Amino acid sequence: MSKDVNIDWSKLTFDYIKTDYRYLSIWKDGQWDDGKLAEDNMLTISEASTALHYGQQCFEGLKAYRTKDGKIQLFRPNRNAARMNDSNAKLLMPEIPEEKFIDACMQVVRANEHFVPPYGTGATLYLRPFMIGVGNNIGVKPASEYIFSVFCMPVGPYFKGGLAPCNFIISDYDRAAPQGTGGQKVGGNYAASMQPHKIAAEKGFTDCIYLDPATHTKIEEVGAANFFGITKDNKFITPISPSILPSITKYSLIDIAKDYLNLEVLERDVLADNLSEFKEAGACGTAAVITPIGGISYKDELHVFHSETEVGPIVKELYRILCGIQFGDVEAPEGWIYKV
Repeated sequence: MSKDVNIDWSKLTFDYIKTDYRYLSIWKDGQWDDGKLAEDNMLTISEASTALHYGQQCFEGLKAYRTKDGKIQLFRPNRNAARMNDSNAKLLMPEIPEEKFIDACMQVVRANEHFVPPYGTGATLYLRPFMIGVGNNIGVKPASEYIFSVFCMPVGPYFKGGLAPCNFIISDYDRAAPQGTGGQKVGGNYAASMQPHKIAAEKGFTDCIYLDPATHTKIEEVGAANFFGITKDNKFITPISPSILPSITKYSLIDIAKDYLNLEVLERDVLADNLSEFKEAGACGTAAVITPIGGISYKDELHVFHSETEVGPIVKELYRILCGIQFGDVEAPEGWIYKV
């Protein structure tokens, strides 16, 4: 294993970097093999794999964090395991035992420990578990074999210039169907989002916001992230819908809002016509943790929340506490942190 990693941690972005080892396990004849670490980052699969033709695949994203004392920890990987198994069930793929999922992540972090960025850089080691249907299949039916893999790469902090508000535009496009796969982390959802994102970016926005596909009146997701807002009477509000991906970051923020900031929390409909109820807003997910929302363009008007240039005090505090927990500077709720 090479220990010489010539990386300028301050210049890392969210881009692929080949690290030394990844984990691979094969499901065949009704069971998983023991799994192993591999150096080769290329997969060889059948041209008839269901992942290529019928979208039978899913993935996850989580991070390993270096703490002030040099130790490494994972943040709630059990929740990623549960969410991946929800995706697997939806697409008729085999379940991955929670302990196998977490062990795979641990093995990959340990084998690539020298790629975990130092504490204080804001950078982390991003892990990408995924499962694909493989084997020789041509009919529309579940695959006969599956590959479960976890690879990793160091990534920089999402906000190079510090936490800063971004503007978004409400899209006419749908990212998921009402009874479809919106609540699962499957590739088709992201393929459907590429064109609307391009249109939003061309108009000068960070990304687009999707409304509910049935009525086009309620906010669902912000790009590939979950939405939350802080009302003028200090309630933490986040949308609820079966076609929203259940963000582990969002549910962590819900607990932080309740238990650390003593805010009332409600999961309920968020009407696009009622943006004025919020004094602050944000999008949340693994990559950025929180993206503060400066304004939302809807019906040719830009609704500004706290400010287009300054982050609101509650969003700033939510970000500080969550990052503090992830990097080991703030005491975590029981069961959130897994020491590598």
